[in-house]
Amino acid sequence: MRDLLNLIRSMLLGLFRSKTSLEAEILALRHQLNVLRRASPQRPVFSNFDRMILVCLYRIAPRIVEALTIVEPEIVIRWHRAGFRSFWRWKSRRRAGRPSVPPEIRRLIREMSLANPLWGAPRIHGELLKLGIDIGQTSVAKYMARRRRPPSQGWRTFLLNHTGGIASIDLFVVPTISFKLLYGLLILRHDRRRILWVGVTPSPTAEWVARQVSEACGWEPVPDYLVRDRDRVYGEAFTRRIRAMGIRDRPTAPRSPWQNGYAERLIGSIRRECLDHVIVFGERPLRHVLRVPAVLQRHPDTSGVGQRLTANEVCPDDRSHSAAADPRRITPSLRPDLICDKDRAGAGEKSSSTAKIDHNKHRNCAERH
Repeated sequence: MRDLLNLIRSMLLGLFRSKTSLEAEILALRHQLNVLRRASPQRPVFSNFDRMILVCLYRIAPRIVEALTIVEPEIVIRWHRAGFRSFWRWKSRRRAGRPSVPPEIRRLIREMSLANPLWGAPRIHGELLKLGIDIGQTSVAKYMARRRRPPSQGWRTFLLNHTGGIASIDLFVVPTISFKLLYGLLILRHDRRRILWVGVTPSPTAEWVARQVSEACGWEPVPDYLVRDRDRVYGEAFTRRIRAMGIRDRPTAPRSPWQNGYAERLIGSIRRECLDHVIVFGERPLRHVLRVPAVLQRHPDTSGVGQRLTANEVCPDDRSHSAAADPRRITPSLRPDLICDKDRAGAGEKSSSTAKIDHNKHRNCAERH
């Protein structure tokens, strides 16, 4: 404290002194510092007060670092930064939070919740306010007794139980040749893993996604549930549209792509078998490329060999076909029409041998008669 008073007194006296006397005193002080440095070469010890004085002078006039002799200028700057960190640490300290609830009130809340199983937190909160106990509703919900309830239906069970009425929707990004981004929209039915709709846009919005859902379900039976992720593109216009269509929205949990696994798997197949082998020039070529998997999925056998009905195609004339879809089945290949020459040759030999057997049977019957 005495050092601080001496500094203040010297500063006040310096206001009334001439410039020549001040310069002479500064030179005398500097010479004394040089003599002291020669006499005591060991490192000087600074107190917190000394450091504060130097830091304050540095804040007022940063050029004083050129006149420092007993300490390096970098050390004063380091002290200033340490004081800055300490100041903001003190200013950002944790304030006192919500006052703690007394143990008597905690026991009272627990007893009220156990004695009245049908009462929720709002009802108990209202009763406590009638008793003159000022407490928040969230605190009441925190200290209520927890009851063991039967486990609810999990996400996997929901997908297995409602496979026939679930459709999933998802967006994916495709870069073009000019490094622009196009967004593809995929709508998939879970019962037959059938692609309902494929859309492309450079800037997806909630109105555009809602319009795509309406076009996808225009000539198809409306699904009961629509599984989607928590992308912000599914806004209020989208939710209003699907509610008006009678579809129940089922967003997945955050950071859980496995809950929309069917759409994710199909998007991966489209990338591996289509998009990774072509360079997209624009919106129209990308729309054409994405329409190919949907066409091949509806007409998988274009070669005329076999003429079979795959699991991804439902015969429109046979409405009684209701084969249960295996939930563990994965999305098939996007090009099932590629048949090896060996298979074609084997199919040809089998058909020719079958024709010979039928001809021999007819000839034997004619000889008997």
